[in-house]
Amino acid sequence: MKPDEIRKLERYLKSRFSSAAIEVRALPRKNDSAEVYVEDEFVGLISKDEEEGELSYHLTMTILDIDLE
Repeated sequence: MKPDEIRKLERYLKSRFSSAAIEVRALPRKNDSAEVYVEDEFVGLISKDEEEGELSYHLTMTILDIDLE
């Protein structure tokens, strides 16, 4: 993703989840996705979706059952 997209996504997530600890990081060889971190811990992946002229972003977060205990 482009740096300006990453900044916008990061600003949105920080505002939406009321957390300054969220960071969106570009992936070196991917231009359609980025990683999401909270305090240096990987928490998810944002994928860019351009379909029929509309642009959207999907956040995927996997939660392991051992993390719930």
